[in-house]
Amino acid sequence: MAVISAFDVLGPNMIGPSSSHTAGAVAIALLAQKMIAGQIIEAEFTLYGSFSRTYRGHGTDRALLGGIMGFKTDDRRIRDSFSIAQKRGLRYSFLTNEKDKDVHPNTVDIRMVNDRNQEMTVRGESLGGGKVRIVKINQVDVDFTGEFSSLIVIHQDKPGVVAHISKCLSDCNVNIAFMKLFREEKGAQAYCIVESDERLPLEITDWINSNPHVYHTMLVQV
Repeated sequence: MAVISAFDVLGPNMIGPSSSHTAGAVAIALLAQKMIAGQIIEAEFTLYGSFSRTYRGHGTDRALLGGIMGFKTDDRRIRDSFSIAQKRGLRYSFLTNEKDKDVHPNTVDIRMVNDRNQEMTVRGESLGGGKVRIVKINQVDVDFTGEFSSLIVIHQDKPGVVAHISKCLSDCNVNIAFMKLFREEKGAQAYCIVESDERLPLEITDWINSNPHVYHTMLVQV
C-alpha cells in the first residue's frame, strides 16, 4: 500500500489555485527548460485533457510560461508571466488537443527553441499534489520525475555505451538511485537516464561526451 504524507495532501509551496493545474504545470516546464542549453526564444505548449479545458481559469498558461522562464512553484512573478515573457522577447503559443484520449488528463507537450536554433520537445504529466512525470523527450518514451538530480544521455544504442556511463559515474563517486534505458529501436537513438540522491558534478558531462557514440548529455539538478 502506498504511503501518503501530509505534504502530499497539502501540496507544495505554490502560487495557486491548483497543485495539479498550476504548481504541476510550473514543475513540468521548469524541468523541460533545464534540458535544453542556451536561452529559450520560443515555446509552444500543447495541452491535453483537463489541461486543455481549464488552463485559462486555473492559470495553467501562466504557470507553464513561468516555468519555462525558470520560475519555481512559489515565485510570485508567475502572476505576471505574460508581461515578463513579452519584455524578454520570448515568443509563445498555447494549443489544445482534445482528440487524443489515450493520455493522462493533465498532459502538456512543450516544444522549445533556443538561441542556437536547437529544438526539443518534452511531454510531461501533472500527477497531483505538485508531483510530475516526464514521459517523452523528442518523441521517445521515457519516465522520470525530476525529484532527484538527473543525468540524461542521448546516445546510439551500441554495446559498451552504458558501461562507459557507469564508469564515469563511478569515477566521480556518484551514488545511483535509479538508472533507466529507453530506445527508439535496436541500434537507433537511445536515452539513458540516471537519477542520483546528490547533485551531480558538472564535469561529468564532458567525460561522458568523450564516447563517440554519445550525442548529447544533459544535467537536471535539483
